[in-house]
This record gives sequence, C-alpha cells and structure tokens, in this order.
Amino acid sequence: MRKIRIGTRGSRLAIWQTDFVVNKLLELDDSLDIEKVMIRTKGDRFLDVALSRIGDKGLFTKEIEKELLGGSIDMAVHSMKDMPTRITEGLAIGAVLPRENWKDVLLSREGRKLAALPVGASVGTSSLRRRAQLLAMRPDLNIVDLRGNIDTRIKRLLNGELDAIVLAAAGVIRLGYGELVAEELEFMPAVGQGAIMVEIRDDDRAIGELVAKLDDRSTRLAIAAERTFLAELEGGCQIPVGCLGNVQDEFLALEGLVSDLEGKRVFRSRLSGPADEAEDLGRKLARELISQGAGAILKEIRNQERDDE
Repeated sequence: MRKIRIGTRGSRLAIWQTDFVVNKLLELDDSLDIEKVMIRTKGDRFLDVALSRIGDKGLFTKEIEKELLGGSIDMAVHSMKDMPTRITEGLAIGAVLPRENWKDVLLSREGRKLAALPVGASVGTSSLRRRAQLLAMRPDLNIVDLRGNIDTRIKRLLNGELDAIVLAAAGVIRLGYGELVAEELEFMPAVGQGAIMVEIRDDDRAIGELVAKLDDRSTRLAIAAERTFLAELEGGCQIPVGCLGNVQDEFLALEGLVSDLEGKRVFRSRLSGPADEAEDLGRKLARELISQGAGAILKEIRNQERDDE
C-alpha cells in the first residue's frame, strides 16, 4: 500500500486520538507507512469568540475536509461530536471506533461537587447544552464562556479564574487529568461524545477497506441515531441539545433532550427499537420532543437569531 497521510488538528487531544488510530492501523499491518499532517481549523483560530456566535457547522473539520478532498491527505481523524450532521459530498465516514466514556465531568478547585459549589460560583463551559443543564440544577451559577484546548481550560481553573469547569470525560481521561475530576455529571451528552471517527474519500476503495476494520458496528448505529435526531431538530440555530444511544443485542435505546438557553424548560424523552432502524428511531425521537413542546423553544431561538443578525 502507498504511504498514508492522516490529517488532524494540532491540539494535544487531537494528536492523541490520531496516534490511537495510527496504532490500531499498525496492529492490523505493521508494514504501513503512515504520516500525520497537522491542519489548523477555523475553530482553532477564533478562540476568543463564543462557539454559539461563530456557529459549529464544520468549525473543527472544514479545512481538514478540504485537504482530504484535494488529495493531500488520505484520511482524517475527528472527534465524532465535531462532525456536522451532513457529511460533505465526496467524503464518507470510514470508521467509528468503539465509544469510550461519554459523560461530562466537573473539575473544581478543592474537589467540590456541583451541589457543593458556593452560591454564584463561576463555572466555565463553551457549550450551550452544558450551560442549560448546569442552570437547570443550579440557576444561581455564573456561567463563563470557556474556549481553548483542554490544557488551556484547566490552566484557567487551576490559576483561580474559575471555581469549576465542565469538560468531556473522554478527553480529560485521555490526556491524564482524571485525578482532577470532582464528579461525573448525569448530563445528556453531545451527539457522538466519547467516540473517534475516521473520515475518508468515498471513492478511495483501498483506504476504505483498511479503515473499515476499525469500525465498531454498535457505536456506529448508536451515533447514527443520535446524528439523525440532531439533524431533524436543527435548522442552523444554536440550541441546547443532547442525545445518547446505546446498542445491546441488536436493540437500540435512545434518549434525547432539548432545553431553552437558561435550563428553565427542559424536554426529555426516550424510545427503543431494532438497532438496524437507528435513523428512523432518531427521527421519531426528535419529532416526539417537538410535539411535547421543544418545537416552541426551537422557534424562539431561531427568531432570536434572526433578530441578532
């Protein structure tokens, strides 16, 4: 096989994930010649702007996908939760690796849990989903927008700027910060959270056959349901949405959440069915939440977006 060039963002977590994929490929064939290619994305450049202001459509993937389409790299490694719900034409999901810890975790000074944080405590997160769920439990908290890589966010906690921060457990554990975790939160996670995916050109048969060996079917189906759920809900607006699918014995259980921005109106529902009907289940769950009242929240946030333009 030819030399394989793998595109990745340059953050320490992105490189960890890419190295993980490289090692898995070498376990399949230790004669492979693999090179990592660092690519800077829009999300890496605009670290002083809230994610909700600049949008998340390919924020951490678009530049990498451009190189993939152009042939300068042969595959790309992404966090699954960074992927837009519609894959760019000419590209495909080559593999979804087995999902690791999908939870959000609270890191705090003095190891305080969420309930024990002082009134008005400053909690950092860049996620509207996390913000809404934090405020649903603790409406007194001061939520501070927190951008940057994991190392940068943790530094702001440790130097006293914040009382606590919320991050994805998978990234915290992968980078060796597990001892700083005060609590695993029972939040509904982001779509795809905890999973690594490999993106390829849809016409590259050799690469497709290689990376397909890394694919975990149960994780792929669970996340397919989650991504369909999100696609059914979104209309270009920034909304607090969470979803989690779990496949066992060809049976998929799916739970979803939609909230207003302040966590005052939170809609949750769940359903289950055959795993091979993953996308239909995602669509049905989204429509169920819309009928329960989540549709009104979506309309309000879209109207607010138009007013801000």
